[in-house]
Amino acid sequence: MLKNKGVYLGLLSGLLWAVDTILIGMVLSSALFLSSEQVIFLAPLVSTFLHDFLSTLWMMVFMLFRGELKTTFSKLKTRSGRWVILGALLGGPIGMTCYVLAVKYIGASYTASFSAIYPAVGAFMAFLLLKDKLRLKNWIGLFISILFIFLLGYSSGEFTSDNYIIGFLFVLGAIFGWGMECVILAYGMKDDEISPEQSLQVRQLVSAVTYGVIILPFMNAYPLVGTALMSKEILFIAVIALAGTGSYLFYYSAIYRIGPTRAMALNISYSAWAIILSAVFLGAPLTLKMFLFSIMILVGSVLTVAGPDEFSLKKLLSSKMRRTA
Repeated sequence: MLKNKGVYLGLLSGLLWAVDTILIGMVLSSALFLSSEQVIFLAPLVSTFLHDFLSTLWMMVFMLFRGELKTTFSKLKTRSGRWVILGALLGGPIGMTCYVLAVKYIGASYTASFSAIYPAVGAFMAFLLLKDKLRLKNWIGLFISILFIFLLGYSSGEFTSDNYIIGFLFVLGAIFGWGMECVILAYGMKDDEISPEQSLQVRQLVSAVTYGVIILPFMNAYPLVGTALMSKEILFIAVIALAGTGSYLFYYSAIYRIGPTRAMALNISYSAWAIILSAVFLGAPLTLKMFLFSIMILVGSVLTVAGPDEFSLKKLLSSKMRRTA
């Protein structure tokens, strides 16, 4: 049985991110974000800005109750704080913007499936920069998760544009940004100069400010922001941001406790959780293939974080022999 608390935090981060993903999908399919092609294109960027902005406010309330709000802002000037800022920029504005642009050029299914390999990039960089080593069993688990996430997205998609080269370049940008975010955050937190909670506050603030000051003005997206703020959907987005904040809190704590590679492997289990939750609570269709792929994603995630004596074939066989003796 898995013993490390960080493992369960990582699984919870994936479960809550699945909830976040399902709910934000419902918002993006509302009339507010489907009124024109331009609005449909801008909707993911605007919703991400509102999500991270509201998440920043939720974190401020949380840190205020902990008595750490003032201390957290002082961390922005520290060496660890600057690494967290870099990770925030790579994972939020850069990674997410590249992801949205990739969707524009090659479609959501291909973008989701190809970008699923980001944990492999993160694992490789964690090995190089942080000496975060995995056993063969863990690498097999990571490969299984990534493979079945890839197959899950790839099996239902078609290219939506002839400009696939541009789309793939944006996918590479998303893969690099998300893979490096986790590694850089782990590096920033390794000396205990900044806590996971403080790191998340910094991350969400930096992401929201970057979107609000640079990306949305460049995309001329503020009219849509204003419309969203005046709509009833904003309350729904605030609830979604709360779920996302919880997911990030568990994710950052998992990064701190078990390292970036294992935390990423558990977090990407949201692909499986989303399918299961959608089927159970929303009545979404669930084929046998989708169910089996989801189980394999979860199996791979668990194998990636398994310790030397956990899920060991040798140990399992020896224990079976003792019982039959």
